[in-house]
Amino acid sequence: LLPEEPAMGIESLLVFIIVGAIAGWLAGLIVKGFGFGLIGNIVVGIVGALIAGWLFPRLGFAIGGGILAAIIHSTVGAVILLVLIKLVKQA
Repeated sequence: LLPEEPAMGIESLLVFIIVGAIAGWLAGLIVKGFGFGLIGNIVVGIVGALIAGWLFPRLGFAIGGGILAAIIHSTVGAVILLVLIKLVKQA
């Protein structure tokens, strides 16, 4: 039998949401004219983190560890997401 994975603790979930909110807010500032409110920014930040988490290793790019690296990582992914959304809305 495989060992059971530990569940995400409430502290980890809270940090995840805060990092997502900060990243989404920063991405909204970088990509002018785009902000989705608090919940929308959290979602954009989290989706941005997923995009960057998928894309960066394939490009051979690594930022490092820690909370600041997580915010930078998520922000870059969120900016990519917002630029894509902006391009789709213009088309």
